Amino acid sequence: MTFGVNTKGSFLSCREAANRLARGGGRRIISISSSTVGGLPPGFAAYAASEAAVETMIKILTKELKSTKITANCVAPGPIATDMFFSGMGDDDVKKVVDECPLGRMGEPKDVAHIVGFLATDAGEWINGQVIRAYGGTV
Repeated sequence: MTFGVNTKGSFLSCREAANRLARGGGRRIISISSSTVGGLPPGFAAYAASEAAVETMIKILTKELKSTKITANCVAPGPIATDMFFSGMGDDDVKKVVDECPLGRMGEPKDVAHIVGFLATDAGEWINGQVIRAYGGTV
């Protein structure tokens, strides 16, 4: 279920964006995956595989969009302090996540938003086909 939802949703979104964005206008496609692809924690096989598929699709999409001036990148956040993340987590679980991060805190939505915002601007035009792991150094 996880694999199908994550990969199909991203595939359909990227396909629709690629079909709708004007060619030659410096447009951006920015997908979201997960830093679990980099860390590969036990118990997350299906989830990490689904997000790895998203990252692979983005890299292939950049080649398919050659000469269109449309870039495609992926931002891969680590643990971000959101209601969804805290759902079902105890205080000890949260403390463990914070303790694993070299920066000594969880990520915040703004930490990811700033990266997405940059990629969406003209300043991000030379970044293409990349996965940016936004996880505070947590492995």
